[in-house]
Amino acid sequence: MMRRTGFLAKTALVATLISAAAVAAKNPMVGGKVMYANKDIIDNAVNSPDHTTLVAAVKAAGLVDTLKGPGPFTVFAPTNAAFEKLPAGTVDTLLKPENKDTLVKILTYHVVPGKVTAADLKKLIKAGNGKASIKTVQGGTLMAMMDGMNIVLKDEKGSTAKVTIANVMQKNGVIHVIDGVVQPN
Repeated sequence: MMRRTGFLAKTALVATLISAAAVAAKNPMVGGKVMYANKDIIDNAVNSPDHTTLVAAVKAAGLVDTLKGPGPFTVFAPTNAAFEKLPAGTVDTLLKPENKDTLVKILTYHVVPGKVTAADLKKLIKAGNGKASIKTVQGGTLMAMMDGMNIVLKDEKGSTAKVTIANVMQKNGVIHVIDGVVQPN
């Protein structure tokens, strides 16, 4: 009986590992870490070493509960390197409590209601003759276009950010990693 119990335990462990690998295989890795489609946006983002600044900003803005909510949301997630492209001191200033409203405005400009995949974006761009206007949760508009094989976002100030990792599926939406911070007017 002990042999059978040991065999069943090993079989269960192998099945769990295969199942976890199958879930992970459907999602790209971000920051060298596995992103799980059965976790929410926040639970995955906190595991990405490339998104520590974004996570700190989301916490400072009080948006954690929102992004853990049912959604669905599409988040264009700037990397730490994207935040570093901003003028010196910008992030520190935005993280101050007195600048919470501005921070919320910028962060919600990176969020689109619904689950919009890269394929969806490409279809919208094609239907718009090379450009797609996307309404953000903040109320502003992002312009999506193609640059070769890459999806590029243009903000209301004329700055651009490229999608570097697309379709990181979440249980409450999808994340597209971007290499810039987009900003509303």
